[in-house]
Parts: sequence; C-alpha cells; structure tokens
Amino acid sequence: MGFLKIFSGKGPEEHELKGDSLFKANAYGDAKLEYEAGLHKLEKKDSSNSDLKKRLQEKILQTRESLALYHKQRGEEILESQYYEDAEDVFRLALELTENPELKIELEELLHEIQKHHAQEEAIDSQEIPVEKRDTGELDLGIQEDEYFAALCASFSDKEREKAYHGYGDAFKQGYLALNHGNFKLAATRLLQSMEENPLPKTYIPLELGAAYLNLGKIEEARGLLISFLKDYPGSLQGYQMLCEALWEVKEFDEAHNLLQTCNEELAESSHILLLRGETLFQAERFEEAKSLFRDYLESSAWDEHIALSLARTHEALGEKEKARDLYGELMGECTTCARQIDPFIKRKYSDISLECGQCSTSILELYLSLVHEDPDNKGDYYQKIIEIYYAMGNENEARRYESLLHN
Repeated sequence: MGFLKIFSGKGPEEHELKGDSLFKANAYGDAKLEYEAGLHKLEKKDSSNSDLKKRLQEKILQTRESLALYHKQRGEEILESQYYEDAEDVFRLALELTENPELKIELEELLHEIQKHHAQEEAIDSQEIPVEKRDTGELDLGIQEDEYFAALCASFSDKEREKAYHGYGDAFKQGYLALNHGNFKLAATRLLQSMEENPLPKTYIPLELGAAYLNLGKIEEARGLLISFLKDYPGSLQGYQMLCEALWEVKEFDEAHNLLQTCNEELAESSHILLLRGETLFQAERFEEAKSLFRDYLESSAWDEHIALSLARTHEALGEKEKARDLYGELMGECTTCARQIDPFIKRKYSDISLECGQCSTSILELYLSLVHEDPDNKGDYYQKIIEIYYAMGNENEARRYESLLHN
C-alpha cells in the first residue's frame, strides 16, 4: 500500500484531511463518512493515539450536527409542499443525528405538527377502520439501523446510487452496515447473498463486496469484481481507486497505468485520477516521473493539498529534503489561512526535515513543543528533538530539564 495511504481505506490522518476538505465544501455526509473511516482505521491499527481519536470523534459530532441542520432545512422545504410523510422521515433522520437540545426541541415540534395533521386526517376518515397507534417501544435496533443506513445513503452525491441502495433488500443493507462497522467477514457474506438475490444487468453491489474482499486480503476476488463493476459504471472514481489498490498489492503497476489511461476524458482530467496515476508511479519507484506529474499539475492548476502532499513525499523519496520541507511548510500555511488545525503529521514532517537541514531555531522548537501536546503518543521523540535544539542554542539548563522529563 502507499506510504501515506492517501486513498480510500487508507490511513486515519488522510481520511481526516479529506474529511476536512469535504466539510469545508459543505459536503457534510461525505465528510462524516471520511471521519468515521479514519476512526475505524485508527481503532483497528493504532488505538493508543488518543489525541487523533478525540479529534476524529469531535469532527464526527460536528458533521452530524451540520448534517442534522441540513436535514431539518430540507424537511421544512418538503413540509411546505405538504408532503407530510416524506418530511417526517427527514425530520426523524435529523433527530437521530443531533445531540443539540435546542435543535431536538425544534424537530420534535415539527414532528408534532405533522402528527396533528395525521390526527386531523384520521378524524376525517373516522368511518374507516382506525389505525392502531404505534407503541414508542417499537423504536428498536432494527429501526435505528434503518435510519443509519438511510443516513449513509443520503451522503451520496449520486442520487441514482442512493435510490439503488435502498432497493437491494435486507441482505445488502446488513452487509453494507457491516462493511461500515469494519465487520468485513459478515459484510462479505451478506453482500454475496445480496448479489445472488439481485441478478440485475448491473448493480453497485460488486463495488461494496470488492471493498470487503480488499479488507479481507482477498485481492484476486476483489480485482475480478471491480473489473466487472467498472465495465458497468465506467465513471466511478471509487471503483478506479479500489481496483488500483488491488493492482498495487500484487505489483501490477503497468496494468494499473493502463487502467487509468482508459478513463473517459472528463474523469481522466480530474485531480483524483492524477493522484492515482502519480501513486502508481510512486509504488513502482518511478519517482522522477511521479514528481514531474505532481509538479506540473501544481504549476498549471489551482492549489491541491493532496497533490502537494504527494509531491512532498516524492521529494523525500528522491532525497530532495529542502524541497519536501518547503512543501510541508506551504501545507501548514494553507491550514493557517483557512483557520484549520494543522495536521500533526505535516507539522512533524516539516520540523524533522528542518532539523535535519540544520535549522535549530526558536520557531522549530515551538513546533516540537506544540506537538508534545497534540501528539502525546510520540512525545518521547519530540523531547529528544527539543533537547537537541536547546543544546544547539546553548541553553543547557532547559536541555537538562527536558532530559529529566524524558527519563521520568
């Protein structure tokens, strides 16, 4: 897999970075999925990183609240058109997402308004057989799962895909939820069952089953499914990402390159496909070609933090430390400009390379001091760097103080 694991299903830091970008673009549902994927990866591989875990949990809550507010506004628009049942579904979804007491009250009032409308209709139809009132105790795990599934599907920008997912049946829903909860074995079982139950000309089921197989290490099975899926959905960026991951795993870089060359023109010109092309070159250790690809894009197009990050690590692979440091510095500057917290990974990279280049300055010292609190799991390494800088600056008292902290 890639050094920074920058694509779907990769490292938690990169999921967080992508989630931040999506949140900034008001794509709250997609951002929530990215943060949740990052948290899952963190808990699976590095549960000791409490700082990153807390940050991801806070961002998940933030996106849930933003998504809840979006659904409330959407529900109010639907209610104005007098589509009461549709509005009720949206309001209940918002209520499931939010923890904001004030928003909960507003949503409950809107739901009460809809219930009053239903009661009036029942009064008009009183000659018919009355509808039994649903016991509130029926809001069991199954209904909660339905709402979570609906929330996941609602995050798709492709509404045709959202509609399709709701039509695949219970086995698909169970498999898709299991996939999102990291239970890949159960996901594979249920999604395979769903494929058998939905013998349609084309479906999205192979995409999700392919994801389950990738996570289970069943590379060839995933590869076959994804090749078939892309024949039916040649515009699926996610399909290209996942198939490339499968090809990288078995070191078939030429096939990955050829795959990306077959994209339709609109997709081929996107920054996402360029990232995949560059990562393919990087995985094949064709670093000079990867560097040229990333550099040319940044020189001719708008700033893209993912491509800049890929270029920085390519400079590192080529031993071009100063160029890598400067790019990490630019990435830190972009975070400051948009008032977003600087990713500790980027801050550490910039600081480490600066120190390697002999820059024992107060500014680098301050970065390491902040990293001690932002990334406490690696504070021992940061203490070592702080001690090194203090000695280089001639401040032996502070150097010794941090030496005592390091050994206590």
